[in-house]
Amino acid sequence: MTPPERVAPPSSQAMSVSGRARWILLGSLAVTAVLYAIPGGSIAIWPLLLLSTLAHELGHGVTAILVGGTFHQFEIFANGSGVASSSWPEGAINTALVSAGGLVGPSIVAAFGFFMGRRPQTAKAAMAFGGLTLLIADVWVVRNVFGFAFVGVVAVLSLVFAMRASARANQHMLVFLATQLGLSVFSRADYLFTPVAHTGAGVMPSDVARIASTNTSAENTAQSPPQIQYGSHRASAMRATSEGITPAPVWATGGNR
Repeated sequence: MTPPERVAPPSSQAMSVSGRARWILLGSLAVTAVLYAIPGGSIAIWPLLLLSTLAHELGHGVTAILVGGTFHQFEIFANGSGVASSSWPEGAINTALVSAGGLVGPSIVAAFGFFMGRRPQTAKAAMAFGGLTLLIADVWVVRNVFGFAFVGVVAVLSLVFAMRASARANQHMLVFLATQLGLSVFSRADYLFTPVAHTGAGVMPSDVARIASTNTSAENTAQSPPQIQYGSHRASAMRATSEGITPAPVWATGGNR
């Protein structure tokens, strides 16, 4: 007679999943440290830098939508900088929120990745969701050749990886990418202390400079819609009102390292 198979209690299984995810995180940190240390590691770091820029610019656009505005377009440049153009209801609070949306974009995506990466199956679903979202964004709002190519490649690779690779491999990849986005908040933190953003299309006020200016600009919002330009792009987005076409706030932000 075959003895019954022993099944680990739920608490033990949960600890096993948690421990595995923890080891994956530690492994991701170790791989990152190696990439920064070895010769030629910057070649592998470059697309990871672009991923943080992508999350940053999408953060601006999504926040604009959440406050009742419109995400018009964004561009990503090969030097790691980016530009996003959006319009939103006038007001200092909305302006500050859209500005902060880009700054916290990478950390929010990283948190989502860590949460979904706790289990292989949810990690696989998250990779597919991310690929589909980027594919839609690529067609909907990306407006320069390099950005279109980069976002498209990332979207397709994410979808293919989600469909063809094992759930465990998806977990490793998702946690690794989330680690890179989380670390970018610190590796690019000097952007928080600069009044301007240097991008592939020029120099414009930084996100923090725009947040700081909302107090003084709030007094003028009632008289004329603000023209908000970040990063490097003088966009010309317009929005229709009951009186006609009125210039809307334009958002172009970014910074290169």
